[in-house]
Amino acid sequence: MSEKMIACNLDYEEISKLADKVEKGSLSKIKIKNGDCEILIEKESKIVSQPVPAPVPPTVIQAAVQTPVQNVQDTSIETKSEEESGNIVKSPIVGTYYAAPGPDKAPFVEIGKKVKKGDVIMIIESMKLMNEVKSEFDGTVKKILVENGSAVEYDQPVMIIE
Repeated sequence: MSEKMIACNLDYEEISKLADKVEKGSLSKIKIKNGDCEILIEKESKIVSQPVPAPVPPTVIQAAVQTPVQNVQDTSIETKSEEESGNIVKSPIVGTYYAAPGPDKAPFVEIGKKVKKGDVIMIIESMKLMNEVKSEFDGTVKKILVENGSAVEYDQPVMIIE
């Protein structure tokens, strides 16, 4: 090989300078194409994949959060058992809870409203899809356990119908 190598109308020194700029700069790669000639200078990736921890079931998280509260306030335990009488409606999927079909629309249900089996009671948005959730029970909405627009987990209690 000769000392003065030329590729795509660039000599070795010019190519070396470009490689230094990629290595030391904010660019991750440079691609130069001139007719049939192509040069690709790419920064070596030093990303090490981190193991993803297994998801913790919501019941374990709730138990961990509630444990200190139960030690401080014994009355919250009694109140919680009274509140959970009735049929608990749980989220069928992970997503975002919406109480109404749109921001300017009335909510599907409110506390004290009577519902019949098959009535739409909420929307859970998951992966940009709006999933209507229908009531599995006849009764009156006793309590809504989550805020509009908040994230919900699979099988998380969302409301109570008596």
